[in-house]
Amino acid sequence: MNGATPPYSIGELSARTGVSVRTIRFYSDTGLLPPTGRTPAGYRRYGEAALGRLHLIGVLRELDVDLGTVRRVLDGDLSVARVAAAHADATALQIRALRLRHSVLRLVARRAAGPEETVLMHRIALLTSEERRRLIADFIAALDTGTPHARSAADALRAALPELPDEPSDARLAAWVELAELVADDGFRARMARAAFPPADEDALPDVDRAQAAELLGFARRAVAEAREAGIEPEDADALPVVDAVAGRFAAVLDRPDGPELREWLARRFEVGHDPLVERYWRLVWAVNAWQVIPGHLPFQPWLVRALRRSGPVSPSHR
Repeated sequence: MNGATPPYSIGELSARTGVSVRTIRFYSDTGLLPPTGRTPAGYRRYGEAALGRLHLIGVLRELDVDLGTVRRVLDGDLSVARVAAAHADATALQIRALRLRHSVLRLVARRAAGPEETVLMHRIALLTSEERRRLIADFIAALDTGTPHARSAADALRAALPELPDEPSDARLAAWVELAELVADDGFRARMARAAFPPADEDALPDVDRAQAAELLGFARRAVAEAREAGIEPEDADALPVVDAVAGRFAAVLDRPDGPELREWLARRFEVGHDPLVERYWRLVWAVNAWQVIPGHLPFQPWLVRALRRSGPVSPSHR
């Protein structure tokens, strides 16, 4: 009824809302929750409107809205909808940052990184998109020395730039960190300059008839592609039959005995212009961009060189 004392004391308001007495008193003292009235003894009392106001303050604070913004909402200067939209965007950024932090932590754990590597990986992972683009652009610019070869190499690199999304998967982040470590290495830059554009495959066999060379290299390329599709690594025992087949075909066509001498000769030929670290760079670019790796489109030479060097004695069927 009119003139009646508002129903809730601070203690009763606390019991109704779960907000501590101390917090309610703080809100009241700062003007966020002014008392609806007072008892004859001067104690603060609160009505139903104050109860609703306190509920709203509690919700906004749980959503991490600062007190200044809460005051503007309560004073009618800002709508709850506008505040919610702004904080939704801010929360999305926080979630993105937390996901990235989570991925970095898992990467550090997976690589058993030491203190220095952990700091480096963290810095690399948290580069902005502009900083990532500049890192790759500077790497390419250092390769482009003005010669036709250098310009062609730089053009190829610019045509396949790594683009890390704002919310990368663990695999894409790991690939980006490794890629950034590669391009920051001066020694790798020199290797890329030498090996980015190797000669034609047939040039690896200058003393062999061009038609025979094309047939032999096509066979080797297909054999390695099939091995890769089967998930066979050069160090695996299953790589030995692949090496035997390739070496056996070369031995038959070139009329040379299959043995350690032939296999070492093949390894030396195939490694000319084909740097496994450069192949690693392109694999990392594909991983960062989440492009599908097609085994038949990868250079076959690095895989075969590693397999040849690890093949050991020639299998009895190929002696």
